[in-house]
Parts: sequence; C-alpha cells; structure tokens
Amino acid sequence: MQRRRVAVLISGRGSNMASLIEAARAPAYPAEIALVVSNRSDAEGVKRARDAGVTAIVIASRDYSDRLAFETELTRTLETAGIEIVCLAGFMRILSPTFVRRWYDRLINIHPSLLPAFKGLDTHARALAEGVAEHGCTVHYVREGVDDGPIIAQARVPILPGDTPETLTARVLIEEHKLYPVALARVAAAMQAEHSHERFGIKLS
Repeated sequence: MQRRRVAVLISGRGSNMASLIEAARAPAYPAEIALVVSNRSDAEGVKRARDAGVTAIVIASRDYSDRLAFETELTRTLETAGIEIVCLAGFMRILSPTFVRRWYDRLINIHPSLLPAFKGLDTHARALAEGVAEHGCTVHYVREGVDDGPIIAQARVPILPGDTPETLTARVLIEEHKLYPVALARVAAAMQAEHSHERFGIKLS
C-alpha cells in the first residue's frame, strides 16, 4: 500500500497534529505525516513534532512582505517534500484563493463547530450564547470562503447544564483528536482508490 504524504500546518501547540502523527504510526493507516510547517517560530507544536520524529520547519509569515510571497515559499516547500494532502490544524492564517485552488480537494481543515453553524472564531461561547442543544467539530475540504467546503466528517457532543466555554472546549477537543485521524484516513483512502482506478484505466462515474 502506498501511503499518501501529508503535511500538517500549525500555528500553536499542535494537539490535533499530535493525534494525526499518533494515528499514522499504525502500519495500515493510509497516510504518513511527512512534514509539519508552522508560520510561527514560537509554536509549541514544532518541538512536539520533532520529538515524535517528524520533520518540522518554520516558515515565519512575518518574514515575508505579503501573503503571496509567504504562500509561494509554502507551496515550494510542500511540493519539494512531495506532499499530496495538506491538513490545517490550528493554522491561524486565511489562505488565498490561489493557494486553495492549488490544493483543491487535497486541503482539509478541522473546525470546532458543527458546520455550517458557527463559522469563524469563539465558536464555543457563541454556541452557549445561542442555547443550542449540541455542539461539536467538523473536518471539511477547504474552499475559498472561511470555514466553507464539503464536509468529510463530524462529531457531536451534548451541551450540558453549567457548561462554560472552557468545559465545552475541552469536551469538543477530545472529539477533535478522534475525528481528524478518521477523516484524513477517508481522504487518503479515497485518493488511493482514485489513483488505482487511473492506473488500470478505469473511469469512475
């Protein structure tokens, strides 16, 4: 089985990145975490990835004159590493339409809400303020709109009496760490199946 080469983009401590690295240790997992890239030099996740034996580098966005220059270097780095799938895991930058199109259907993100509800920031506080009965997280393909794109997988948690943004955050994060590896496996397996059909000249309807 050819495992798909994955890069994880982070800006912080990389807890979802760590869950992907751990899942990819399994020999039957259809993807390998080949590279971690942070746009912040102080991101805790860089050391965390290196300690796990994964190549991790910093491409500091503030070192570049504009978004185009930053994304040009990011794309060059990903292509040089032979990356096939890009996972956003707490990557706190809005990517340009050009970058999104370059990685179309190979760029995925995890968001802490049940999309399409609560796009953007402060999702847990907003869910509590609106009094919804359940909350959760979503892994989706990235499109040009913020927190937009086809949904790959979701996980739900009930909102409990007395919940605060902090308690809800912690409960949803547990589900994120389970969900993201499942969703990445689906994307990688689908890509593998597509490539196998192409190799044998089979057209998928």
